[in-house]
Amino acid sequence: MTELQTRGLRLEFPQAGAASRRGGAGPSDHKAVTVDGVTLMVPVHTHGAFDSPFIAGAPGADGSAILRRGTIPIAQIAFPRTPRFYGRQTADGIPYQQIATLHGTDVLATTVLQTCIRYESRRKACRFCAIGQSLAAGRTIERKTPAQLAEVARAAVELDGVRHMVMTTGTPPTRDRGALILCESAEAVKAAVDLPIQVQCEPPDTDAWFRRMKDAGADTLGMHIEVVGDDLRRQILPGKAEVPMSRYWEAFEAAVDVFGRGQVSTYLLAGLGDSAQALLDASRRLLSIGVYPFVVPFVPISGTPLEDHPPPGADFMQSVLQPLGAMVREAGLRAGDIKAGCGRCAACSTLSVFEDAEEAATA
Repeated sequence: MTELQTRGLRLEFPQAGAASRRGGAGPSDHKAVTVDGVTLMVPVHTHGAFDSPFIAGAPGADGSAILRRGTIPIAQIAFPRTPRFYGRQTADGIPYQQIATLHGTDVLATTVLQTCIRYESRRKACRFCAIGQSLAAGRTIERKTPAQLAEVARAAVELDGVRHMVMTTGTPPTRDRGALILCESAEAVKAAVDLPIQVQCEPPDTDAWFRRMKDAGADTLGMHIEVVGDDLRRQILPGKAEVPMSRYWEAFEAAVDVFGRGQVSTYLLAGLGDSAQALLDASRRLLSIGVYPFVVPFVPISGTPLEDHPPPGADFMQSVLQPLGAMVREAGLRAGDIKAGCGRCAACSTLSVFEDAEEAATA
């Protein structure tokens, strides 16, 4: 599974299951695939995927397909079906799919604000970010209102059994760095439907925002480091690096005091230049605070400055995820205990499989 996620997948029938995503925020250029009961987001539109040794055959009447490595069948897989809420639209004609999308099999995800002060600057933009691509292509809208999000969330729960929701945002030109937008959105959704919510933003200017987001209805919080080394951060995340790591560490501790151990998480992108040891050292510090370190393989997205940057190999990912799985297990911060969000979904990494000692050998 780890190799499949790093190498990508060729599809003999690209229309299988729910539509894949191109560009935008979150897991882009991917498709959800279920292998041996584990749902993964697997690259299908990247340069590497076009040369992948893994091939998915056309699905049968039951939705399952044969996964081959070259000509050798190795597993039976399935693709989550297109959710029913995608067929609806708001009273003013906006398709629900432009407001929020299905991630994995049971997660509703949205980028509340589809613009970012960093993305608009070539000097400050994160080199891997594609937040503006889906907006430019007309696949989403710039600002999702609280009322729209509440309407779509209610429909996704009622029609498709969605079990939790992720709200991320581009960074606006305000000191709260998106926290206010997330408060308004979470409050509206919680008033409409009982759905666990993760909100995601950069560390706001004051720790008081963590309590405000919690009181508004957020169950968990994501603040994403992505890259660990200071020099590498300045190179790959030049705008975000203006917020020093010291602020992230302070914010993590304050956020855990509000949300609780294991209910605050961060993304760490493996394969951008941080060594396995650097990723593990950062993860150890995060776990000591009570933050879940969600280590995922970097996926190069077409149209970004890093589109030709190679993804990490399966051996490198295993060298990080195997010891990290044991560390997470020992810290008692398993993915399955997270109330909502990317860590609970777990589809962008095989880390959750490595958390189970009995299953780690097959990951």
